[in-house]
Amino acid sequence: MKKAHQHPLEKILDNRIAIIDGAMGTTIRTYGMKELDIRGLRFKDAPKSLLNDGDLFSLTKAEMIGDIHRRFLEAGADIIETNTFGATSIAQSEFFVEDPREHGGRKDPEFYQKIIDDTFLSELTWDINEQSAQLCREWADRVANATSRARFVAGAIGPLTVSLSNSPDADDPGFRVVSFDQVRTAYALQVRALIAGGVDVLLVETVFDSLNAKAALVAIREVFERDGKELPIMISAAVGRGGETMISGQTTEAFWNAVRHVKPLSVGLNCSLGPEPMYPFLEELSQKADVAISCYPNAGLPNPLSETGFDLQPQDMARYLGDFARGGLINIAGGCCGNTPEHIAAIAKALEGAAPRRFGNRLNEVSFARQGEIESRV
Repeated sequence: MKKAHQHPLEKILDNRIAIIDGAMGTTIRTYGMKELDIRGLRFKDAPKSLLNDGDLFSLTKAEMIGDIHRRFLEAGADIIETNTFGATSIAQSEFFVEDPREHGGRKDPEFYQKIIDDTFLSELTWDINEQSAQLCREWADRVANATSRARFVAGAIGPLTVSLSNSPDADDPGFRVVSFDQVRTAYALQVRALIAGGVDVLLVETVFDSLNAKAALVAIREVFERDGKELPIMISAAVGRGGETMISGQTTEAFWNAVRHVKPLSVGLNCSLGPEPMYPFLEELSQKADVAISCYPNAGLPNPLSETGFDLQPQDMARYLGDFARGGLINIAGGCCGNTPEHIAAIAKALEGAAPRRFGNRLNEVSFARQGEIESRV
């Protein structure tokens, strides 16, 4: 298999903190889209409500998604994510397949095997991922050419509505609604379509369940081996108040140990409870991991009275991320839920000129230099 050379994004991480974009869902809501807008002609007869399936807007309102990418890029983002957070057949089935529980049945591996084998869902998820990546690629290249500054596309691979770690049945702790191979297969289709659409990196993000993430990482490796092309991988987890992944309950150190074998470009934290509770867990991860650290928290806690649906304003997020940078904790920074282009612009301005965290060989170089300084004084 052809091994990738050093990626241009890695070179940026040598010199400064890279900026990743904000919340697609939050920003979509500011456009006032209705059910008819998301359906378009392709989904006009869909039997269930689709308005919360924001990934479909890449197919039915591509101009809006492109405008959002443009705004995040102009706000200073080096990395923009594809609009594919829930673009697997498993996740899309929530919007297009009748729930058997409504008729006394249950979701189980037999149900999800039908989902995996469903031609409509397979074609749909391919189209969402490929076209989202192409749209993202178009805007990243357009703004890069206009500004003479490289921009990068991250293929967003989100969590699922099902868990491989836990049983939903208190009376049957060994039961799982879906199998590892089914999750792996669903992710593999997403990965291949994202690569076909032209992404620069793959981002396994908002990891609640470490076993689901492992299935995604296995799928990525299988696609790399099958297609003979390798891309950098970014991994980001969501943690609770104790710093544990929210379903599988791993600490940040345990999470890192579970994924470090894939040699990711970066590992980090996103979403969660906002930036303030994240600091000690980000600090722990920064001390343990020998790769770049990413951080893009929610804009605080949900607040239905706020314009964005979350508490923190752009200046608040800029202050917190600035604290993370001054603490030497981060290499990639941005925002998750509640973060608009205005939030990202404030974060980018606050981090302009801030030194990136040292890691890997660079950390060793700094350590050796400091050791030499000490020895020269003795």
